[in-house]
Amino acid sequence: MSVFSGSLSQPVLTQPSSHSASSGASVRLTCMLSSGFSVGDFWIRWYQQKPGNPPRYLLYYHSDSNKGQGSGVPSRFSGSNDASANAGILRISGLQPEDEADYYCGTWHNNSKTHTVLQTHEEVRQNPPLYSPGLVKSPLLVALTKSSSG
Repeated sequence: MSVFSGSLSQPVLTQPSSHSASSGASVRLTCMLSSGFSVGDFWIRWYQQKPGNPPRYLLYYHSDSNKGQGSGVPSRFSGSNDASANAGILRISGLQPEDEADYYCGTWHNNSKTHTVLQTHEEVRQNPPLYSPGLVKSPLLVALTKSSSG
């Protein structure tokens, strides 16, 4: 969903299609703004949605001195910006099974009072055991891979 104020243009937001990470590792999700917009001018918001549930607000990030965590969101979820990539970043450290979800980014521009939410998304999925890989069907995922040892 995109919400516009008058005819003000909004950035197109892009997230990459896939990641792979082990349980307990860290993952870095990116939200890249289209050409002509600067990530430093926007507040980047991140949301998590699990099947059958409404989106959960995670956090926003504008700068190190202007950021905020959603209620009850653990500190292993953190935001930042990558100016060289013109992207907002969501870092999830110590990946856990409950992190399986869809992750959406959004932008807020304080001057224009406009908010854009990404229409596509990244998913974090925990892989099933290695002997049943066919259970993973989503092409857009962050895979939490189970160790083959032990």
